[in-house]
Amino acid sequence: MLTLVREAADGMTAAEVVDATGLHPSTVRAHLDQLTESGLLTRERHGDGTPGRPAWRYRAAPGADTATGTGVDIAYRALAAALVAHLARDADDPHAAGVRAGRDWGRALAAPLGRTAPVDGLLRVLDGLGFSPRVTRRPEPGSAVMHLTTCPFLELAQASPDVVCGVHLGVIGGALGALGAGAADTDLQPFAAPGACVVHVKAHR
Repeated sequence: MLTLVREAADGMTAAEVVDATGLHPSTVRAHLDQLTESGLLTRERHGDGTPGRPAWRYRAAPGADTATGTGVDIAYRALAAALVAHLARDADDPHAAGVRAGRDWGRALAAPLGRTAPVDGLLRVLDGLGFSPRVTRRPEPGSAVMHLTTCPFLELAQASPDVVCGVHLGVIGGALGALGAGAADTDLQPFAAPGACVVHVKAHR
């Protein structure tokens, strides 16, 4: 959601975020409120001339990309670690739970890309997350082999690979689905190449 709002020149209302992500309105409002309280977003009401109370419009806080602060970064990483540990400990199938969570995230990240070719859009999503993806082969249209040369969640992946690698696989599938390639076969092989994880995307004809 933070990425969506940051990339919207005029900001976004909660209703626009709901449309872009497909999440429940209550969930969207709760997360937008948390991001506002954390200082990452600002909000203000702007009427459009229609009757009734104007909706809040959310925008990225000035300097939010670079000035969120070390404490906030540590807090988010601690939160991520706690959620991963919870899934690893309590989920009946931690990998499947991670995949489900990742799909929702991937759909939300790809939603602003519009009519982008699926593989190209997936590269943008993965690059935005910090994976430094590199396509090594395109065997046929809509298919690709790519290497993820960095992992922004390496410590968590080493501690709970089922959950974290499941989330990454879900992000890939969710992003491709949002970009119109929902039927594509995807595979993520952790550390299958020197210094990289390997992703296979195979389009169905």
